[in-house]
Amino acid sequence: MTPIPPIFVSHGAPTLAIEDVPARHFLEGLAALLPRPRAILAVSAHWETAAPSVNAVAVNDTIHDFRGFPEELYRLRYPAPGSPLVAGEVAELLDDAGLECRVDEERGLDHGAWVPLILAYPDAHIPVVQLSIQTALGPGHHYHLGRALEPLTRDDVLIMGSGSFTHDLSILRPSSGQGFGSATEEPEWVRSFAEWMDRAILDDRIGDLLAYRRLAPNAERNHPTEEHLLPLFVALGAAGENPRAERLHSSVSHGVLRMDAYRFVPPFEPNR
Repeated sequence: MTPIPPIFVSHGAPTLAIEDVPARHFLEGLAALLPRPRAILAVSAHWETAAPSVNAVAVNDTIHDFRGFPEELYRLRYPAPGSPLVAGEVAELLDDAGLECRVDEERGLDHGAWVPLILAYPDAHIPVVQLSIQTALGPGHHYHLGRALEPLTRDDVLIMGSGSFTHDLSILRPSSGQGFGSATEEPEWVRSFAEWMDRAILDDRIGDLLAYRRLAPNAERNHPTEEHLLPLFVALGAAGENPRAERLHSSVSHGVLRMDAYRFVPPFEPNR
C-alpha cells in the first residue's frame, strides 16, 4: 500500500479562512495534491497538554479560540465527523512507544485544525481526529511522537501538522474588529530563519533541525515560544527515516508570518 505523505501547513491568523491571500488559495488546492484519506490526524499548535491527548468524538465541535476578529469567522463551522476508532489507533501506537496517551471524549477542533481543513476539504466528510502537543518537551519529543505514528501513513491516514513557519506576533497589532493589522514587508530576520529552515528540511538535516533553536539564525525571535513549529516535527517524524521533503508552498502574511508548507514523502514511496 502506498503511504499518504505527512504534511506540515502554516495556518497563520484565523482570518486565513476568509482572506484573499496566496496561502488560502494554496490550501484550497491541497486536496488535489494528496490521495484522499480515510481519516485525518490533525496536530495543531493550539492544543497544548502536559502529555499526549487525542480526541474521540462522534462529531467535532468547531472551537473559535480567538477574540477580536470579524464576525464572519465566528459563523464558520466545520462539523467533520470524529473517529473513535482512529483515536484508539493513535493512543495504542503512542502507548506502545512509551508515550502514554489520554483519550478526550469531549474536545472538538481548534482553529489550527479547522481553518486549513475548511479550505482543503470544505465538504467536512472526512473523519478528523486531533492530537495535542507538549510544548515544554521540545522538538525531539515531537519527532519521536511522529515516528511512533508512522504506521498510520500506511493505513490511509493523513497526518497534518498545523502551525506557522514563523510566529513572532509582537510587531502586529489588532485592528478593531478586523483581527491583525498589516505589517511591513518581510524583514531580514524572518527571511534568514525561513531560508535556513527550508535548506535544512530539503537536505534532510534532521540533527540540525532538532537543534534549530541553537543553530538557526533568529530562531528565538521568530519563535519566542515553540508551539507553532512543533507540529512540523511530528509530520517529519511520521515519514520515517530519510524522507524526501518537498516544499509545497511559500508566502508571507502580515509581513512576518511565513506560510510555508511541506510534504514529507517516505523513502519507500515511488517518486512521482
